[in-house]
Amino acid sequence: MKQSRQDVTLSEKDALQDMLNAEKQLMSLYAIAVTEGSGKAFRKELLGHYSSCAEDQFSVFEQMLARGYYEAPPAEPQMIREKKECFSKVLKQISAK
Repeated sequence: MKQSRQDVTLSEKDALQDMLNAEKQLMSLYAIAVTEGSGKAFRKELLGHYSSCAEDQFSVFEQMLARGYYEAPPAEPQMIREKKECFSKVLKQISAK
């Protein structure tokens, strides 16, 4: 079966989602490379790429948010308090050991 161009063309939303996923994957790979890198210059270079990738990821996220393709509801104050308490407990447990 022959595919037409329309069958293989991504919508704007799909293209942005693909870009966002790719940037997230790149960030994960750079993070792993930094932790495995043994030379200071190499790690510095990787950290620069990681930072650049983080900026790109956030730019794509902002574009998706502006176009209504990504919903990021604001965090409720109660939710923030609960998460802070949870992480405070974990930090105390880690510090106690």
